[in-house]
Formats: sequence, C-alpha cells, structure tokens
Amino acid sequence: MTQPHYILLPVNPLFIAFSLALAFLLNFLPWGGFIAVPDFVALVLVFWSIHQPRKVGIGVAFAMGLLMDVHDAIHLGENALAYTLLTYFAITIHRRVLWFHPLTQSLYVFPLFLFVQCLQIAVRLIVAPDAHFPGWLYFSESVVTTALWPIATLILLAPQRRAINKDDTRPI
Repeated sequence: MTQPHYILLPVNPLFIAFSLALAFLLNFLPWGGFIAVPDFVALVLVFWSIHQPRKVGIGVAFAMGLLMDVHDAIHLGENALAYTLLTYFAITIHRRVLWFHPLTQSLYVFPLFLFVQCLQIAVRLIVAPDAHFPGWLYFSESVVTTALWPIATLILLAPQRRAINKDDTRPI
C-alpha cells in the first residue's frame, strides 16, 4: 500500500484489439527448442478480463479459442472451451485481484493458467484414444505465463497511465 494508486484513463478498444492480435501473433512464433513457452493469448485474455470485464468477455475468449484451435490444428473447441472457462473464472475474481500488487496478482492467476492446461490435457486424453500424458514439464507453461504477469501488467496499463494534458500543478 506504499505505492500511489493512479486514476487510469479509459482504455481504447483498438488497443485491446491490438494487444489480442499481437498475443495471437506471438503464439505463431516457432518456439521449437524451448521447453516452456507461455500462452500469450491466455495471458492477455486474463489480463483484459480482470481489468476490463465488460469489454473482453466470454465471446471474445471463445473466438480467440477457435482461432487458436485452427492454428494449432487440434480438436476444434479444445482451446475455445479452455479460454472460455479461463475468462469466466478471471471475471469472477476480477474485483478481488485488482486490490493487490501485480506480484501478488500472480498468485491469483496461476491457478487459472494451471487449470486451463489440466483441462486441455483432460480433453486430449478423453477424445484421442492413442493420446498419452506429455509429462510434468508440460505444466511449466503455466509457470512461465504467470511469471510474465507483472510485465504484461506494466506494458498493457502504460497507455492508461499517461495524462491527457500535462500539468505540473496537478497532483494526479
């Protein structure tokens, strides 16, 4: 509580769309040799679901999930189901999470990311008879995604922190 709380400007809907598109493109990158690659779409969806639940909701999450299903060439609806539930649970905790510092917020969003990965594994194991458990290192993706939460908070809230008219006598 030692840090000042800033009154944020309203978020631009184009910036939300740009951040979701950029996260989608970051998931396109070939991360071949890395063990734990964060799910940027899930990170940005949770961020905007917590900070702007009326602008980014379950419909946006479902559409992004379908796009990721097509990109990953997996069972249609796997990511859509996961992102929809992820967004729903993020919206349910958004009032509680916003009270805390971004490092503490990471403790709240980590179970969400872990739940999504468990759900995706469960769907794969149920639907595909020849599927096998990928190993415990598979869950390191949620750890890396959670570690990026403070950085994402800093980057995605930056346009809202600036003043419209710079005034040296105004304390806010």
